Amino acid sequence: MKRLYIVLFLLTALCMSIFAKDTVVQLSAPNKTGGKSLLQSLSERHATRDFSDKPISLEILSNLLWATWGINRPDGHRVAPTAKNKQEVIVYAAKNDGVWRYEAASHSLTKVLDKDYRADFGNSTVSFVYAAPQGELDPLHVGALFQNAGLYSASINLGNIVRQKYIGVLEGKLPLPEGYKIYITQSFGWPKEETK
Repeated sequence: MKRLYIVLFLLTALCMSIFAKDTVVQLSAPNKTGGKSLLQSLSERHATRDFSDKPISLEILSNLLWATWGINRPDGHRVAPTAKNKQEVIVYAAKNDGVWRYEAASHSLTKVLDKDYRADFGNSTVSFVYAAPQGELDPLHVGALFQNAGLYSASINLGNIVRQKYIGVLEGKLPLPEGYKIYITQSFGWPKEETK
């Protein structure tokens, strides 16, 4: 009987470790060098509506998430400003293998939905969904995040577009905290003319 309990315990531990590998992805440390200058990125920032099929690497996604809402100081402050340091915005990334919540403290992704929703976001390679409480300043906080993402994208020639028309795609499906809502989405992909 004791042997049976040990076997069951080991099988349970094995299943939990396999499940954990599928639901949490540790991102590589962001590369904080390279890219174009800020002024050049501002000059070249624009909306891109047509994306190629070229995938966005996990390294680029790591940099993009950090540039959007990562932690850039030892005290936990973020790359994007918020009034009174309210760090309440949640960034979800819709990718080919599901929808993931960005965890800035560990610079990782946690899977929240299994389905591939990219077609529902206009066939972009990755789309971010920005959610926050319904406070008067939260739309401004979300705006700071998608500006950061757009500037990083411009610095590496990654296409992006901010879209309100897709806010309903994951409505009622995401595990949002009480009082949160989806404010906007932002889609990313390599521009079609970049692939040869």
